[in-house]
Amino acid sequence: MNRSKALIVIACGAFMVLLSMGIRQSFGIFLQPITSDLAIGRESFSLAVAIQNIIFGLPIIGILADRYGARWIALTSALLYVVGLGLLGIVGSPTSLTLTLGVLIGVALSGTTYVVILGAVAQVVPAAKRSLAFGIITAVGSFGMFAMVPVSQQLLTAFGWRGAVTGLAVIVSGIILLVFALPSRPKATITKANAALDEEAEPMLQVLQKAWRNSSYWLLIAGFFVCGFHVAFIATHLPAFLSDSHVTGQAAALALSMIGLGNIVGSFSFGYLGDHYRKKYLLSALYFARAIVIALFVFLPISNSSAIAFGAAIGFLWLGTVPLTSGAIGQIFGIRYLATLYGFVFFSHQIGAFLGVWLGGRVYDSTGSYGTIWLAAIALGLFAALVHLPIRDVRPTPVVRAVVAGEAA
Repeated sequence: MNRSKALIVIACGAFMVLLSMGIRQSFGIFLQPITSDLAIGRESFSLAVAIQNIIFGLPIIGILADRYGARWIALTSALLYVVGLGLLGIVGSPTSLTLTLGVLIGVALSGTTYVVILGAVAQVVPAAKRSLAFGIITAVGSFGMFAMVPVSQQLLTAFGWRGAVTGLAVIVSGIILLVFALPSRPKATITKANAALDEEAEPMLQVLQKAWRNSSYWLLIAGFFVCGFHVAFIATHLPAFLSDSHVTGQAAALALSMIGLGNIVGSFSFGYLGDHYRKKYLLSALYFARAIVIALFVFLPISNSSAIAFGAAIGFLWLGTVPLTSGAIGQIFGIRYLATLYGFVFFSHQIGAFLGVWLGGRVYDSTGSYGTIWLAAIALGLFAALVHLPIRDVRPTPVVRAVVAGEAA
């Protein structure tokens, strides 16, 4: 595949993630209106989102994408996203909320975001540029949070929560047009540069067995669990936490938007750095910084200004883990089955997300406070900073040599 076609895959994949993740990251602003309208506790809403996160992370999607191609998996998932949001607008009970927001949208997200898209892009980008490409996709996708949270807030204000989610169904239908840029057959789209730089293709089962026996793979799984706990808890419960702390609705929405804006810079920056420095050290520093930022936010007085500052700071550290973690997996095991290998790591991320979202709601309903969960988030950040240090990775291929190898191939 030539460079122009590779750029098209990257661009369309990035905008798919922008729409899909942008809408997903705005679900937090619907917590209070939905629970109030349906007369349910925060735990019921949190459980629906938690189930969404578990289904979102099921490894089967990566396996299917590696076997049948990203295009058809993404197309089916995009259609389910439209249906799920449309049905969400007419729910009337916790059960129907779980089936739509949890199950249908969870399946839709699994095929329209990072596992499938990064696996597709890895097939068309040389190894030396892969971490940067992943960072670009994550950064553009991050703009979705910056753009879609204000849009969702405006729809919510103008039409109520039911009208707002129906409007989001119309917006997300744009993904359907973008999926046709993705590779339809995984084996036929690997570049010559990748063929030269990556090991010869092995059977999927053999690669998986290598991964399961590799302690570094398990350490990446443990670290990504913490990432999921952090981002899902904050994205879902931050708006309500800020409201409880007497931060204005406008400032809370701006704080979420700042997470998206900071994430654009952070994802691109960490993606770039991942091509030049050891990914395990970058990951360790990122998680340590998260723990410090969360601690400062929780223990200092909370105001409109501190909420916005927290959004910008945690946003810079938000999903820089994605290009680094996926890049490390590709670096250690190759890219032929990256969607599958990353899919299992991402499932750990989503287990963390499940616990972060659900426990946030459960603890709040039990105690009237999120304090315990914030403390857990700090402790987990320190844990993740430590577990990445023993990872046995290899240094990135020098950029000049990689380019020459790619051209020679």
